[in-house]
Amino acid sequence: MDKNIFSGLENMGFDNIDHINIYNKETEAVKESKEKSFLYNKEVTCPVCNHVFKAATVKSSAYRMIKKDSDFFIRYSLINPYFYDVWLCNSCGYAAMKTDFYTIRSIEIEQVQKSISTKWHGRMYPEVYDVHVAIERYKLSLLNYVITNAKSSKKAINCMKLAWMYRLIDTQASKEIELVFLKQALEGLSDAYYAEAFPIYGMDKYSAMYLIGELNRRLGHTDDSLVWFSNVITTPNVKQNLKELARDMKDLIKEEAAALLADTDNSNISSTENFEPLENTKKSSFFSKLFK
Repeated sequence: MDKNIFSGLENMGFDNIDHINIYNKETEAVKESKEKSFLYNKEVTCPVCNHVFKAATVKSSAYRMIKKDSDFFIRYSLINPYFYDVWLCNSCGYAAMKTDFYTIRSIEIEQVQKSISTKWHGRMYPEVYDVHVAIERYKLSLLNYVITNAKSSKKAINCMKLAWMYRLIDTQASKEIELVFLKQALEGLSDAYYAEAFPIYGMDKYSAMYLIGELNRRLGHTDDSLVWFSNVITTPNVKQNLKELARDMKDLIKEEAAALLADTDNSNISSTENFEPLENTKKSSFFSKLFK
């Protein structure tokens, strides 16, 4: 069978129609070229080794939000700014989320030089990053945070962004890894809530309360999540939109619990209908045990 969709039209004067894509989808090359137009190179000086390098940065005009997930993950259309959130010095291996890049202390510089720079081999990246490049860079950033014994909030936010990157991959394996990083994010954010001053990465105390509740919900810690959501709802001076978000999540938990209960009841009914007792006395004994 001829795979050319427009086969047979050549004798009518149409040429160069052998490989027409009828849906005109962008090729990877076209997509990459378009993404390049949304980027510019920012000159950055590494605070660890003083090496000057270019950091790929998303133009502010290119931010186009599609929607926001319930754990504050923003989905973008034109280009994903999260891919470019980590700055990495290819000379010494120092990496951090750009918000933190220049806030490194002298003792932390020494730790990077001792434990990162001595082992660093360098890595050349493409001009346009994808989710896999982003994951690698976030992991390098997290390693630097661990080596320098950074604040819990830094490690938590880094882990949360790693979870978001795995969410974008959207496979069964990636979903499992997402939960691993969400668990780490929850642990760090919970520590930061009690030990660090607010705001934390733009979040006030109440936003952090909500996020802790939401991370608990996503990890299946229903009772804990309900406590945190209730605290958001009942605390004075919390913004109304955040209270509404907490109410929505509480309602979602109740709906999921009701659906699970209904499935369990239906399963039990089905099992009971298929049960054929040998004797009536055994049937009576069976049900009497259930309802004692």
